[in-house]
Amino acid sequence: MAELKISVNRLQLGNYVKLPVNWGDHPFLFSNFKIKSQEQIDVIRNLGLKHVTIVPDKSDNLPLAVDTPVAIPSNEQTDAAKAMEAELWQQKQKRIEELKNYRRQLQKCEKDFAKSMSQVRSVMGKILNRPLTAISEATELIESMAESLMSTDNSVLHLMSESKETEALYYHSLNVSVLSMMLGKASGCSLEEIKMLGLGSLFHDIGQIKLPSKIVRGVGNLNQAEQNLYQMHCNYAIELLQLVEDFPEAAKTIILQHHEYADGSGYPAKLKGDQIDKLAQMVALVNRYDNICHPTDIRQAKIPYQALSIMFKQQAKLFNKDNLGRLIKLLGIYPPGSVVQLSSGQVGMVMSVASDRLLFPKVLVFDPAVPRTEAPIIDLEAAELSIEKVIKPQSLPPNVHEYLNPRVRTSYYFEHDEK
Repeated sequence: MAELKISVNRLQLGNYVKLPVNWGDHPFLFSNFKIKSQEQIDVIRNLGLKHVTIVPDKSDNLPLAVDTPVAIPSNEQTDAAKAMEAELWQQKQKRIEELKNYRRQLQKCEKDFAKSMSQVRSVMGKILNRPLTAISEATELIESMAESLMSTDNSVLHLMSESKETEALYYHSLNVSVLSMMLGKASGCSLEEIKMLGLGSLFHDIGQIKLPSKIVRGVGNLNQAEQNLYQMHCNYAIELLQLVEDFPEAAKTIILQHHEYADGSGYPAKLKGDQIDKLAQMVALVNRYDNICHPTDIRQAKIPYQALSIMFKQQAKLFNKDNLGRLIKLLGIYPPGSVVQLSSGQVGMVMSVASDRLLFPKVLVFDPAVPRTEAPIIDLEAAELSIEKVIKPQSLPPNVHEYLNPRVRTSYYFEHDEK
């Protein structure tokens, strides 16, 4: 049923209402919401509105009949409505301040991510001609990230801005490093082991630079001879790193084994189960996740929610089950980057997941009444909302897609609070 413009006197509980005023001119957190109390109706009436729009398909009830007598509110009802309005304004102001703080944290995280990406570019640009300098810079970057990660009891995983497809290797390497180190921490690894996870992850695909670009770009559509050549990138990486005498053996093992799988179907040595180094098992898991989200053939890309579902339901035999469970817990049921529909009927995109509050991520919500640069990013627990389902970005209406700006490449970085 189409949207209906009705008199405010016809509103009742369960109506999904759209307020025809600017977001800053009413006390509600959203301009579109489902009415849950009579006091909310009274507050809407006190705004001086004569008409509002309701969405029947999102409503629990139809509006009151046109000829329904208008009840004159009692003094008690008027006082209750005023009290609620004052409380709503107070809550809204608090949420605005929280949103400002969150955006500041996100901006800091974006700067840290951009700095790390710049360092990764520098490292990758020097690895062939100045390997000692490249390894030194990489070690410094990973040590800094690992120490930051270990300095907090609770980590927050944020969705970063869109990446450049021409730098896919750089973004992939950093993404796998970030998630592998976080997985290592969740698994109880020591600081030194987490550093090895980061260093091994950063260089896990470095051997690809010795392969023809058409082989690297064609992964998934290669004949057997080309697949055999592609699989040599693990060995090529070790050959490159032999130029650096003090490159850690633990990191080399990760690089060599990052395509080995628990059922023996991996390469280059077809190792099984515990024959695979424990840190390499973690990197292989994270690498697989990122490759499912970002395959060389973009048409085969899966959204984060789908990627985790595929790994859990179809590929679990490839991985250590404890590692897989921890990765799912780390990313949350709805990983950052997931486009979701909320219990309110609104559509949004998951922006951040905290390790101690996985069921209540931060979600950027589509609200046409609010400019995109000021779009509400809400804490689901505080807003008493839940996620009902995941939506494929390509199914979004153009205006919603433009507003939410779902990422083609999903990159993550962590923000932390010092102990």
